[in-house]
Amino acid sequence: MSIPAPTSAEATPAPAPASAAADTIADPGPLGLAGFASTTFVLSSFNAHLIDQNLLTVVLPLALFYGGLIQLLAGMWEFRKGNTFGATAFASYGAFWLSYAAYVKFVVGTLPPDTAHQATGLYLLVWAVFTVYMTAAALRTNAALLAVFVALSATFIVLAVGEFATNVTITKVGGWIGLVTAVFAWYASFAVVTNSTWKRPVIPLGPLTGAALGRRGGPVEEPHA
Repeated sequence: MSIPAPTSAEATPAPAPASAAADTIADPGPLGLAGFASTTFVLSSFNAHLIDQNLLTVVLPLALFYGGLIQLLAGMWEFRKGNTFGATAFASYGAFWLSYAAYVKFVVGTLPPDTAHQATGLYLLVWAVFTVYMTAAALRTNAALLAVFVALSATFIVLAVGEFATNVTITKVGGWIGLVTAVFAWYASFAVVTNSTWKRPVIPLGPLTGAALGRRGGPVEEPHA
């Protein structure tokens, strides 16, 4: 007795739901945060004048690859996971670092020395605006991530003021705030990758009151046990 061949409906499995497909992708949040933190730390060390300014170009490879390319990829993966906040943040800051590298390498040297600070100030100002409204959106994520965006908003604002005012002291303050931002981002990255690996909350992220945490609640997730 032969076994009947399956019908076309039986032979072709139904496509997996979008949410199930997204679950097969690892969380790109820790990777994007690590790239952001490392590049921010190096650049902020120069802004705070902790390092010889003649060595500034050391930040360009990090800006191109870790802060830029890796964050851009993390943003694309966040799109795949259906995370609008994470996709917008990582793709945008990846573009920030790529554009920063291009600005330093190809543009700054061509600007009039007397007014170049205005161009840099304007460049920082638009990123301050973006970061401030992303901070409002971050109120729906967790305390660790919110701290990153609050500190980053302050960093961009202070650095923009320092550039427009051509005030080195203000720029140094912005550099120190940037260092704090990098530490916050490293902590968030560390917490998410550790919790994900251990399959339970080990390092606290600090859920916010009323925050919609979970698979689609933000670029970083509390893994479920």
